Amino acid sequence: MRGHPTFGDSLLALFLVLLELPILISHQFREPFFVYAGIDVLVIAPIVLRRRNSLLSCYLVLGAGVLQLVVDGVLGTNDLLRAADIALGISLYTMVVYVGRRQAAVYALWLVLCTAMWSFWLVRPAGNWGIAGIAVLGLLAFCWVLGEFVGARRAYQSEVEQRLRLLENERDQQAKIAVAEERARIARELHDVVAHAVSVMVVQADGATFAVHTNPELAERAVKTISSTGREALTELRRLLGVLRADDSESERTPQPGTSSLNDLADRVRLVGLPVRLKLKGELDGLPAGIGLGIYRIVQEALTNTLKHAGAGASAIVRVSRIGDNIELDITDDGFGTPHELVSISGGNGLIGMRERANVFGGTLEAGPRPGGGWHVRAVLPIQGT
Repeated sequence: MRGHPTFGDSLLALFLVLLELPILISHQFREPFFVYAGIDVLVIAPIVLRRRNSLLSCYLVLGAGVLQLVVDGVLGTNDLLRAADIALGISLYTMVVYVGRRQAAVYALWLVLCTAMWSFWLVRPAGNWGIAGIAVLGLLAFCWVLGEFVGARRAYQSEVEQRLRLLENERDQQAKIAVAEERARIARELHDVVAHAVSVMVVQADGATFAVHTNPELAERAVKTISSTGREALTELRRLLGVLRADDSESERTPQPGTSSLNDLADRVRLVGLPVRLKLKGELDGLPAGIGLGIYRIVQEALTNTLKHAGAGASAIVRVSRIGDNIELDITDDGFGTPHELVSISGGNGLIGMRERANVFGGTLEAGPRPGGGWHVRAVLPIQGT
């Protein structure tokens, strides 16, 4: 009904027509049938538009109600309440819910005046006019209160939906900020890697210059070192250009860690209170500095998340394997702390950072809860082209 308001309001109008039919049939042989039928159509038909154009619909119903009052007065009809009159109560409800209290109060004042006129002009000669007027006013009061209740509920629901949209926008903005910060951090670290490679090239070039005549073999080795270091620097430089760098932030000038620092990382985490088993497989010492740094950061972030969310008594296993031209990382824990739904919210920046690390090197990263409990992080980083 909310998606198709005209259809729902048409059903409501049809219901009012069905309620009015017995009264129309009773007037068929003693009063102008088509006059009453036409007025009923004028009163009920605008209900179809009550949510499309609320103000117009309500005043069309009011105008048709006044016309009905005049016709009843001229013809001497004294029906206490006709089904078409319910449309006036529905219109008052519509004004309260969809238009506003101020205009609804003006509309209610018109209805009260019409009710008073109806009571004195038509009902009083037949008696019990006071009871009839109170009944109609009670119906209008009920429609007003119902409109207030539904309007307040709609306003509350609208506010909740607006807050949800704001929270979604805020979450998206925080994710974008986290991505930008992580890319800036990666760029700074890769900048240091490239700077170190260039420094090595300069030193080797100076050494080759002095040794080219006295020690050709030493000069040849220096030139080969320059060549390999230069290729590595170009690769890291391409990665550096692929991420954003914060120009106004200060770059760290400390030596960047790599796979050789994983043992130290595991020792530090054990001192904090998380038992960690580190399993290294394959040749990991000769990896380029950039990819070694990426491996270290992914393992570091995964263990940090374990410390935050795994709970007391948890342990972790870190597997780093070189299989062919790929480096495979597998970090698991057996924690039963924070539920994984909350980890996805509170630890979202860490997961974003790990994925950004993997994406920089053309790799993939998957993270999620384990079937038997705990958390699992798996990353694959290609070595080719590095």
